[in-house]
Amino acid sequence: MVNEASRMGTLYGLSLGPGDPGLITRRAWQLLERRDALWVYPTRSSKSPSYAYDIVGRAGLLPPAEHQALLFPMTHDAEKLVRSWERAADYVLPRLRAGQDVMFLVEGDASTYATFGHLVRSLRAREEGLAVEVVAGVNSFSAASAALARPLCEQDDTVAIVPAAYGVSAIDRLLDDFDSLVLLKVKPLIEDLLDWLEARELLAGASLIERCGAPDERILRGEEMLALRGSTVSYLSLMLVHSPHRIRGERIRGCLKKNTRQAQAAGAPA
Repeated sequence: MVNEASRMGTLYGLSLGPGDPGLITRRAWQLLERRDALWVYPTRSSKSPSYAYDIVGRAGLLPPAEHQALLFPMTHDAEKLVRSWERAADYVLPRLRAGQDVMFLVEGDASTYATFGHLVRSLRAREEGLAVEVVAGVNSFSAASAALARPLCEQDDTVAIVPAAYGVSAIDRLLDDFDSLVLLKVKPLIEDLLDWLEARELLAGASLIERCGAPDERILRGEEMLALRGSTVSYLSLMLVHSPHRIRGERIRGCLKKNTRQAQAAGAPA
């Protein structure tokens, strides 16, 4: 579809949810049924299948005539990452300039630790009038909480969402300020995290969810996770950790009450 105002196509960040096709939103499904747009989707290497593409395949949604995997390697090498984003932009921008809409398929939510943001920045550096629509989706930790049938947070609970790569010592410091921790990308640190959970007596309130929503989803609760020692978990794994030991400080209450100035402005007696 051609954007009549700019004669450029629109770039969509199409969130698909963490793995269960049933969690694709109606808006995303509607866009995926179009036949006139280009699908692009991230892959970690030329030999690795795209998890995002797998989700739409399991949904029974057929790709358009034109679709393309884009390589986003799993690395912390800044130069390699920038090169991959620029190559992706090299492929996508001519299509947008030709008036074609491009749909970037994203597992989870396009605004949460997704490669989509990197592509958008690379494209905007070249094309100031870039039209972008982000289609919100279910993120992995919301789906994981639902799979556990356990609230992620309630009332005044605080939550931290942290890539586990920051290390156990950094994660440990969060226990004083947060009731629940969402630990993403736990694969490289699984042994250290298990030791930490045991040492801090947090196992009872912790769970690991692997490939949430996929046919091979696996959920381990509490001491069940200790069976992971010496094994490898999927890259698509996270931990939810609830800390029952946190001592909360004083909380400010009555935030919804009108103060004197607000009451006077509304014509009410002070």
